[in-house]
Amino acid sequence: MARSSLCWLLILLSILVWPLWEAQAACRNPNIVLGGPSVVPAASSGLVEIKWFGHSFFQITSSGGTKIITDPFGPMGFPMPEVWPHVVTVGREHGNHNNVGLAKGTPVLLRGLKEGGKDWNEINLTFRDVLIYNVPVHQRAVPGYPEALKGAAFVFEMDGLCICHSGDVSEPFNEDQLQLIGHVDILLQTIGGVFTIGPEGAKKVIEQLKPKIVVPMHYWHYANQLERFTDGPHRVYHLNTNRFNVSKDTLPQETEIFVLKVFREGDL
Repeated sequence: MARSSLCWLLILLSILVWPLWEAQAACRNPNIVLGGPSVVPAASSGLVEIKWFGHSFFQITSSGGTKIITDPFGPMGFPMPEVWPHVVTVGREHGNHNNVGLAKGTPVLLRGLKEGGKDWNEINLTFRDVLIYNVPVHQRAVPGYPEALKGAAFVFEMDGLCICHSGDVSEPFNEDQLQLIGHVDILLQTIGGVFTIGPEGAKKVIEQLKPKIVVPMHYWHYANQLERFTDGPHRVYHLNTNRFNVSKDTLPQETEIFVLKVFREGDL
């Protein structure tokens, strides 16, 4: 009798807890959620806009109007946009990624590394309708540096979508990183191949995360890198624009690659 009562109690608890579990674990691994702080689930409806300015610099806008910019660049040959974000994320402390002064207004600044760049910050917060957390990554060492440089990938959960900005990662993710990242719907993926991961490695990342949409970045204007990345089994769309809108309901069934275009003239 006691065993039967216990079974019914466990079933009842699972019914009560499971909806909250699902909402909290929309992006991150459930085991990470259980061990971490309370998470406020993001809204699960509406269109998200993803806009690319070049290199690793994106603006992601939720259906509620929350604007997040990632890795804003300094002068490096791309048009300099006027942006009024609510949040700025910086995955790497380098002039091509941390020009936070470009942002107008008084946005929340989230840096993946602590001051001095030697240690990682742990970011895990909900801002308005967006859950934001980061994942430690490494970039290959450059001349004058004895070891790989630290950086951060960022994950954004908004409107029920999980969007991962890979940062300046140089190798496919390890198991610990995959656990931290969790589920991914849209992947903004570095394919540069010099000090960062190249096209072949980026394809392995797609196999690991199995996103529905992949947007290549950090390849400058090297067509060869892009051709090698898009030469594969996935359907590729070359868009004549630097932005697209997407919702949970409009995600493709299988992985697709969206190649965005940064215009040299006119409105970004």
